[in-house]
Amino acid sequence: MLEFLRRASQTWAVKGLMALLVLSFGVWGVSTSLVPGAADAVVTVGDVKVSPGDFRLAYERQLAQLSRQFGTRLSREQAKAFGVEAQVYSQLVAGATLDQLSEDMNLGLSQDRLATLISEDPAFHGVNGQFDRLTFSSVLRNAGLREQDYINNRSQVAVRSQIVEALSDGYEPPKILGDALRQYRNETRSIDYLLLSNANVDPVKAPSDDMLAPWFESHKVEYRAPEFRKVSYVKLEPADIADPASVTEEEIRAEYEKRKDNFRTAETRTVEQLSFPSRQEADEAAAKLATGTSFDTLVTASGKTAGDVLLGDFTRDRMPDAKIADAVFAAPADGRTTPVVDGAFGPVILRVTNIKPETVRSFDEVKEELRTELALSNAANEVMAVHDKFEEARLSGATMQEAASQTNLKLVVLDAVDARGNDADGEEIAGIPEAKSLLEEAFKADAGAETLPVNLGRDGYVWFDVEEITPARDRTLEEARERVVADWTAEQQRTQLAAKATELKARLEKGETLAAIATELGIAVETKTGLRRGAEDAALSPAAVAAAFSGPNELVANAPGVGGEGQILLKVTAVDDSNPGDVLDNDARQIDAMAEASGDDILDQMVSELQKGYGVSINQQLAELALTQQR
Repeated sequence: MLEFLRRASQTWAVKGLMALLVLSFGVWGVSTSLVPGAADAVVTVGDVKVSPGDFRLAYERQLAQLSRQFGTRLSREQAKAFGVEAQVYSQLVAGATLDQLSEDMNLGLSQDRLATLISEDPAFHGVNGQFDRLTFSSVLRNAGLREQDYINNRSQVAVRSQIVEALSDGYEPPKILGDALRQYRNETRSIDYLLLSNANVDPVKAPSDDMLAPWFESHKVEYRAPEFRKVSYVKLEPADIADPASVTEEEIRAEYEKRKDNFRTAETRTVEQLSFPSRQEADEAAAKLATGTSFDTLVTASGKTAGDVLLGDFTRDRMPDAKIADAVFAAPADGRTTPVVDGAFGPVILRVTNIKPETVRSFDEVKEELRTELALSNAANEVMAVHDKFEEARLSGATMQEAASQTNLKLVVLDAVDARGNDADGEEIAGIPEAKSLLEEAFKADAGAETLPVNLGRDGYVWFDVEEITPARDRTLEEARERVVADWTAEQQRTQLAAKATELKARLEKGETLAAIATELGIAVETKTGLRRGAEDAALSPAAVAAAFSGPNELVANAPGVGGEGQILLKVTAVDDSNPGDVLDNDARQIDAMAEASGDDILDQMVSELQKGYGVSINQQLAELALTQQR
């Protein structure tokens, strides 16, 4: 039944039903029933028995869920290694315990309430949003469930829910918990710290081969040479076959005339606008301008600054008000002002500066640019013809070089390229067309095998051949010596510096001051205030921030620096946990999660105590038989 249900869940109509049954199967185990005797029960809790069939269904569901996570069907042995059987036993025992408790408490569900629960399930609603009997039957049929089995299971889920909700729902965590969360989040600290570098330790001497060889052997995989391939390719796109010399002067001239407006740069002017509350005040200001008062004086007298009146640089068509545009572009010269203009938002006077006249690029200026564009446009129309000619040459037995020569294309040979596009020295190879796709296809192909071209953009192609394959291998120490020496030296420096930081930390803990140690090392004491947990800081690494909050005030600690480089030696000088801060949405989510977890803990404790009283037995032999028969 569960396997059918899993397949059916791929359709939207069964998703509501699936969620409901997961609640029953996944949390408390499958349905249990009261059956006489224990010989036919895999799990027995009090008087409640779980049949082999129900055990098998629960096992299959758990196995299917885990298999989906790994993307492959797990075997019985793999499932056992992951503890699938133990999880199923635990679920079934918990479900049976709740069923026994509900029997003891005489809990039940009225037919009316059961009918309401089923009718409210959206999976069974018709197009009108109401329960539909045909939809109900169809959904269950597609899920491989009998109606009575579903109704019985839904009833049992509802009865179990009465117990669970009575215990775990509505649990309110204490207020002190929320206060503690906010205090933890908002606590700030001040620290003094030293940034230690390799300059603070003795230089590392060059290693001998006796020292280097064992280290290299333990790190050999880090220097392993990847698989390399010798790949030759031919690229075809319009730029590869474009012939600018074939474009005539007449064609270029005609294109210039057609696109002349594209080479035109409109006149721009810088505009300043002084607004007035009334037309009368604007006219008075215009009169002052006419008698020699400067525009700047009027701006100052109005209580404004140059920045307040600056509108910016505009072309005529970009001016927001047509009346203002007419006035601005009627001004005859730089520094001139306009008459009073009744703008959209009242009367204004404008000053025009920085006039840049309209310019048009001449034919001679753009001729070569147009020649190239026309050549590319013509070539785009010829790409398919060249493509077909190249393909025909290859089909007739021509080599890549021969086909390239026949189509006037260039053959490029990559003597050694790895899957990431690097050469044998680890340097990136520049200019590989459509590198990601080309390399992916090249590393799928066998040497000498026929390959399909890779698309290059919308109108291009790359043909390729894999000529040789050099398998991945371990490099020798001599091949990797330069990198090995550098990495070994860096590791020794990190080790020495960490030991130095630990030694200095011990001196601080014995009473020495950071200032004294800083003077001894010739470095400065740095200070950071208002530091919060999890803060991102340019000078402090995450490890250093975490270390600063790992103990009380006066704490001394050391941690690797930013990016693992250097060491940070620090001392906490102040702790401020007096700021409660605001209640954030995340606080509510954290508290709700804790409340839910606490409710679950209460439920788990109750189930555990009930199991002690009821007694639990598991017939593993019968369980094994049930799973074996299934196969």
